[in-house]
This record gives sequence, C-alpha cells and structure tokens, in this order.
Amino acid sequence: RERVPRGSARGRLLEAAVTVIRRQGLAATTVDDLCAEAGVTKGAFFHHFSSKDALAVAAAEHWSEVTGSLFARADYHHAGSAAARVLAYLDLRTELIRGAPADFSCLVGTMAQEAFATNPAIRRACADSILGHARTLESDISQALNDAGRGGEVDPGGLARHIQGVIQGAFVLAKAGQDAELARESIAHLRRYLEHLVTPGSGQGPAG
Repeated sequence: RERVPRGSARGRLLEAAVTVIRRQGLAATTVDDLCAEAGVTKGAFFHHFSSKDALAVAAAEHWSEVTGSLFARADYHHAGSAAARVLAYLDLRTELIRGAPADFSCLVGTMAQEAFATNPAIRRACADSILGHARTLESDISQALNDAGRGGEVDPGGLARHIQGVIQGAFVLAKAGQDAELARESIAHLRRYLEHLVTPGSGQGPAG
C-alpha cells in the first residue's frame, strides 16, 4: 500500500483503519485504537468523521482508490494475450500474499463479513469495492473466452465475480488456519481452472 502523507490527520486515520481493522476486525476496533495507530487525538478523529462507521465507509473508498491504482499500473496488463493477462493477474494476487493474514487480506472483505446485515452503508461501500474491481477483469476474460472458442458458454461477469469470491475465501482460509499457504493453494487451483477455460482445445468448459 502507498501511505498517505503523515501531515494529513484524515489520511492517517484512513491508513490506521486499513491496518487495525484487517488485524482485529471492525467490531473489535475502537475509536481509541484508530487514534492510537494514527497518532491523532479523538478531537481530530471527530473533526473528520462523525463515527467509526463513517470512517469505515471512507476507508472502503480509500482502499478502492489505493488498490485500484496498484492494479491499474500492474505489469499483467502488458501480457501479449487476454488469456495471459488473466493468468498473470492471478499470479500477481499470489505474489501479494506475504506475511501474516492481516498483512495481505482484504479490508473490504473483512468488513463485509461483519457488517453486511447491520450496516447498509458499509455493506454498499464494500460491495462497490469488490464488485467494481471484478468489473475491471471482464474485458480480458471475455476476450480470453472468445479466443478459446467459449464465448457463448461462460458469462465473463459471473466468472470475474467468481474469481473474487475464491480470492476472498482464500483469505478466510488463511485467517482460519493462520497459514498464508492456504490462500496460495486456493488461488493455484483457481488458476488451473481458468487455464483450462481459456486454452483453446482443452475440452468442454463448464457453463457459468
């Protein structure tokens, strides 16, 4: 992640939310925790955010901006074919799995699991982030399927969302087992499935 300038109290609080909520969850995170991590006073917190929930919504939007920038400039876009770009995207997701689960898991996935039934604003912000990122893959997926002769068999949007579902589930497995290799294993299985789908002549792909 790219850290915001240390002079920005609002930015420091957003970065603190990314760190603390991924480490201990939204419900267990307090305003005091966020202020301590950011190195700001509670007065500064409430100057920028009316509540912890308001910060959570802003943190989801911040997460989308930062991660969106990372993926937009990633090398996988330069691969020679659509299929290669889709597979290279998964290779990047594997490379990003480093350290403890709190270091590589998804902020919006974490918050969505906790707040989907209790806070519509947080749920919507998380959905916008996860589903918005999925949409950035649809063009390459569609082209890769067409190139493999499967353009009418699999819905590109559904497959893009399935990819995100597997990745989010991989993070949950890594958290449950406290083992990053569980996440890498899930993405490796997903990569083999996609390689089968986008390789011409590899057999009948399952409909999506």
